[in-house]
Amino acid sequence: MIILGVNVDHVATLREARKGTEPEPVFAAGLAIMGGADGITVHLREDRRHIKDRDLRLMREVVPNELNLEMGATREMIKIALETMPDMCTLVPEKRQELTTEGGIDMKANFSRIRDAIKKLKEGGIPVSLFINPDERGIELSARAGADMVEIHTGYYSNQKGKAARKELERVRKAVSFAQEAGLQVNAGHGLNYSNVKPVAAIDGLRGLYIGHSIISRAVMVGLKKAVREMKGLIAQAESGR
Repeated sequence: MIILGVNVDHVATLREARKGTEPEPVFAAGLAIMGGADGITVHLREDRRHIKDRDLRLMREVVPNELNLEMGATREMIKIALETMPDMCTLVPEKRQELTTEGGIDMKANFSRIRDAIKKLKEGGIPVSLFINPDERGIELSARAGADMVEIHTGYYSNQKGKAARKELERVRKAVSFAQEAGLQVNAGHGLNYSNVKPVAAIDGLRGLYIGHSIISRAVMVGLKKAVREMKGLIAQAESGR
């Protein structure tokens, strides 16, 4: 059964718009879990633009299921991860000027750094996933670096329509299959929404989908519990129709 990890970063983004105390991302995590979320994801960025250190600490205290920390492979973030002990870490590329993570890790250019980060995190007892583009070389290097799993970047698929979207979906499907053959657990995420999630959820072999912006956007209109339940329902429909 595919799990759904809900990213609550954008609740913190709204809070930071006024540098106040609401809305509270920790409360949002609780509502998401009540709606059926199997896990909570937060991205602690170097510039702390949304999620703060205190958010992560509180999440670790109150989230009863999978807490996934997205982070850059930096010395600071590795130290924080080993102190807070999330259930897993997903290493992502990070640029200060980007609005959101724009693509997967360039494993060829960053292999040694990523391998070393994985080693330190796993020695501390934290499983590691790598956010990568849907290509075989990146998957092969992820396995060689010692990753436990990968999260296939679905942003290229999500940004296309028609024939182009079908082509990108096939890239994702092939990447999932290749990652399984490489001995990795496979997740997917980025840009998935209520209109495009079902073709991805129908792919055999996926461990989990990680979705944030679309669910939080819908929650503004219908409430977070309902938004999560609707996404879970779409994933279940896709799985049953395989």
